[in-house]
Amino acid sequence: MLEDPLFIVVGIAVLIVVGVLLTGIGGFAKGGDFNRKHANRIMRYRIYAQAVAIALILLYVYLRRSGG
Repeated sequence: MLEDPLFIVVGIAVLIVVGVLLTGIGGFAKGGDFNRKHANRIMRYRIYAQAVAIALILLYVYLRRSGG
């Protein structure tokens, strides 16, 4: 599986989602000026990154089930 380039791309996409999520959670925990300025934008980025990651996961599953 680790030789599969699409699997690696899916893994990177998932790690990006985790990174954005942790940044957002850290901002909420810290509060203050950073949270007021960036909280909504960071969570919006998380949703976009999550949508891309889910699309890549579905593409991976579809291609592997169809023998691709």
